[in-house]
Amino acid sequence: MDLVVQSPDELLAAVPHVLGFKPEESIVLVPFGPGLPITRVDLPTSATAREEVWDAISGPYGRHARPGARLGILCFTGDRRSAELASQHLSNRLETVGITTQIRLCSDGERWREFNTGSTGLQTQATAERIAATTVLSGAAQPASSRSSLAASMVGDREPIAQLIPAARAEAAASSPAAERDWALDRLEQFHTDGNRLSDVDGARMLLALEKIGTRDALWEGMTKENHTSHMAIWNDLTRRAPDEVRAAPASMLGFASWLHGDGAKAWCALDQVPADRPYSMAAVVASALQNGIHPREWERYQTQMRDLAGELDESFVPKPPEKQRDLPRTQPTADRRAPGR
Repeated sequence: MDLVVQSPDELLAAVPHVLGFKPEESIVLVPFGPGLPITRVDLPTSATAREEVWDAISGPYGRHARPGARLGILCFTGDRRSAELASQHLSNRLETVGITTQIRLCSDGERWREFNTGSTGLQTQATAERIAATTVLSGAAQPASSRSSLAASMVGDREPIAQLIPAARAEAAASSPAAERDWALDRLEQFHTDGNRLSDVDGARMLLALEKIGTRDALWEGMTKENHTSHMAIWNDLTRRAPDEVRAAPASMLGFASWLHGDGAKAWCALDQVPADRPYSMAAVVASALQNGIHPREWERYQTQMRDLAGELDESFVPKPPEKQRDLPRTQPTADRRAPGR
């Protein structure tokens, strides 16, 4: 989704549509030009926290910086003092890797202030509605009211499939891995064609088929920039409906598809759905791509290496939620995660 903005009011109104949710007590780095990621971090309120934020994002920004790189630092908070200190600190650090901060905005939801010039203005409902209408016409979903509501959207009624798992597991045991893999590939292809939600019976069978790494990888290998939105739909639905014992795989698939879409916020929320007591190496691969600011266009280049990495990772490793939330969006991928890192 490309939005053309011409004022601080429009820029602030556009950010929730780019992130996928309305930021609160946050700093958002918005690039003015291609190459750099969009990143959201929790607003740091101490010198130590400010340095931790820079430590968390310095790698991706240093790696993607190009001559003439420019961005804006937008603070969403009523704490103007913390916003000014944090945005200036980030601006100074970004300068060391060749990135110029063109604008430093602070918004409390009603008024904005630009720290570099001292200019101020109002955030208007008319502008917010105009930006929202533009995104609707482009086919984009409207942003969630907060990151927590985005995360909550991945939790649904898990009991119906949970009740079917024992019988589905018995049927899978009577079948063969090859037959279940072929069924899963055919059922996914059917979903790509008709978009119809899987029944509870098919959902349970698909989730059990994903337990076989060969089947999961066969479905994963078929994920492309052309079909990734369909992948996001099916894995989002199954993540919502999957009980703990079979949720790691669909949540990781959703995380990967969301990363491929450039939606870091949704990718991190998906990884949060991997049960803490059921570590899963694919989740670690997706987390690594997010943490290192790898652009989705590099998927084909890194495809083989990332799968090799998935095989080498210790299954006891699962990305741990960091103390603060960092979200890396679009490169323009969007990144969503807790700072200083996940």
